[in-house]
Amino acid sequence: MDQVFRALADDTRRRLLDRLHEQNGQTLGELCARIEMTRQSVTQHLAVLEAANLISTVRRGREKLHYLNPVPLQEMQERWIDKFERPRLRALGALKRRAEEAMTDKPTYVYVTYIASTPEKVWDALTDADLTATYWGHSNVSPDWRPGSRWAHVRTDGSGVEDIVGTVVESDRPTRLITSWADPAKAERGDDAYSRVTFDIRPQGEIVRLTVTHEDLPDEGELADVSLGWPQVLSNLKTLLETGRVLPQEPWLTPSS
Repeated sequence: MDQVFRALADDTRRRLLDRLHEQNGQTLGELCARIEMTRQSVTQHLAVLEAANLISTVRRGREKLHYLNPVPLQEMQERWIDKFERPRLRALGALKRRAEEAMTDKPTYVYVTYIASTPEKVWDALTDADLTATYWGHSNVSPDWRPGSRWAHVRTDGSGVEDIVGTVVESDRPTRLITSWADPAKAERGDDAYSRVTFDIRPQGEIVRLTVTHEDLPDEGELADVSLGWPQVLSNLKTLLETGRVLPQEPWLTPSS
């Protein structure tokens, strides 16, 4: 928490957060243009914000996109605002984890969470059919989770119904997994039917930072759906790995385009 307060104490860093709140997923060049500072200065300020977990970054080719991470701000709100102010004020501090793809008009969603676990255990929790059935309500099934292999999000009621299908695009255990996602009824349309999910799993000291990027969503409606769904699923994943139990919840299906 001390790092967060130190990061927010600087006006330039607050303005950088404001710029990302207005338009998430910006490159260093875009932020420099809006702040009117040198790249070196902005890079230093961004490093402080990232060290405080106030922003996260996602590589896109040669570019690095910067996203606002509202988790520390939410923790500040819960500790310093919620217990002193009326519940109606909570809405004023809520920040949406939304992003717009820098190179396409299709919306992108980014979520960052921190789990007291190991990269290997997080990877297995995302790809093991039995574990996903426990906290997700569906089993993630693939023959081998290798690039080019098919995968499916299968109901656990014994019906064998696949609610999501796709292909493993990239697989690098235990740090990175990319899959395409589509509703089976729409998958025959071709590539336009698929959205894309990237799981970046990075050790950070004794914990793991998991960044989930869901891109190529067809519209704002789908973005709103995944904005509700991913936090629910990933909170349950975090609880399972840290406590061995799961939270009570309804199974969630990530809508596909």
